[in-house]
Amino acid sequence: MPHDDMQVEPIPGLPEVLPEGEHILWQGSPNPWALARDALLLRWVAGYFGLLAVWRVVAKAPQEGWLGAVEGIAPLLILGAVACVLIYGFAWAQARASLYTITNRRVAMRIGVALTLTMNLPFSRIGSADLQTRRDGTGTIAFDTSGGQRLGYLICWPHVRPWYMSDPQPALRAIPDAEKVARLLAENVHPATAVPNRAPTAVAAE
Repeated sequence: MPHDDMQVEPIPGLPEVLPEGEHILWQGSPNPWALARDALLLRWVAGYFGLLAVWRVVAKAPQEGWLGAVEGIAPLLILGAVACVLIYGFAWAQARASLYTITNRRVAMRIGVALTLTMNLPFSRIGSADLQTRRDGTGTIAFDTSGGQRLGYLICWPHVRPWYMSDPQPALRAIPDAEKVARLLAENVHPATAVPNRAPTAVAAE
């Protein structure tokens, strides 16, 4: 359940003190570069401006010469650089403000920059967990939840599984050592949930 997190956190990443018998297994935040690359499509934006620059040079070279054509793309390259800096800045702010927590009973996600909220996902409401990893070890763990309040895709973005807009799936986005975190989650979900067949299973991809 989402929780408005406007108060001082008694424990970093959690809106309240953990009840007796519950303890933290792992805490982490998104990697800013990985978040910009995977969730905010930084490389696609950079590639788009790069292609525009190449196209302009090729198109203008016959009239202006190669040197003139190259000089003419300076404003375009500056615009592309500004766009990439803004994207990375947003990713950095999101990573700095976000803190993911796995306890022996639930997954908690403190997210948001301007409006901070904490989502609590008890293990008993997690139907499955899908892992997508990158070559650098970062990855995303998305949760297929059942029951409870429906999540708003835009409210939770970018901490959701991409393109699952009609049925949003909260996700630990761009976390370091994603495979290790997925194994920790799978190893500890069974003792804590009353519905063993809903235990998350991690499936590596990419």
